[in-house]
Amino acid sequence: MKNIFLALTTALFIASCSEKKSDANTHITGAVKGLSNGTLYLQKMNDTVLVSIDSLKIDGDSKFKFDLDLDSPELVYLVLDRGVTNSIDNKLPVFAEPGTINVDTDLNYFFAQAKISGSKNHKLYEQFQKVNTKYNRELLEISKERFDAVRFNRLKDVDSIDKKYSQRLTRKYLYAINFAITNKDYEVAPYVALSELANANRVYLDTIQKSISPKVAESKYGKLLTEYMKEQK
Repeated sequence: MKNIFLALTTALFIASCSEKKSDANTHITGAVKGLSNGTLYLQKMNDTVLVSIDSLKIDGDSKFKFDLDLDSPELVYLVLDRGVTNSIDNKLPVFAEPGTINVDTDLNYFFAQAKISGSKNHKLYEQFQKVNTKYNRELLEISKERFDAVRFNRLKDVDSIDKKYSQRLTRKYLYAINFAITNKDYEVAPYVALSELANANRVYLDTIQKSISPKVAESKYGKLLTEYMKEQK
């Protein structure tokens, strides 16, 4: 009887250890449909360099989980090494925040088919990117139009093309400013300011910095925005 009790106690102890939750405050879970072999990396920006902070070898089971500690919401990247198949569609940005974030995606459309839930900042980031990508595409088309005008000696068209480019760029900036101010209570606001408005008029950044909440101002991107503004003075 004593041996049975000891065996049960040992089994319960082992079970409790295996079920012990990570001490990390952020958990990124999910699956890559169709992936049976490869390596998934979790990366983040360190200054201006993207570095790996964790990795997981996929061998048969397409499910994954990464645990990490975040002081504040931050953009991280899931990067897929497919092993035998190369693709430009191998990097998936995730605006992570403390809690559990679920990522479901597909091997063939790793970025395009990704469905990410559990992060309010990421939801807002997706909304911003949907419109911002359209502006970037339009600006690229106008740049090509200008290149062709110069190439084929249609110099009389250059001024009007430049004016169109400037107007579209201003609209892109105004959209980013309005987005950041509207979402001043979320860390995505200073991120957008830094990533999209660094080359814009300093007044735009100053407006955003003054509008963000105290909590956001103390976040990673809030502090980086403050530092950037000091450097510009």
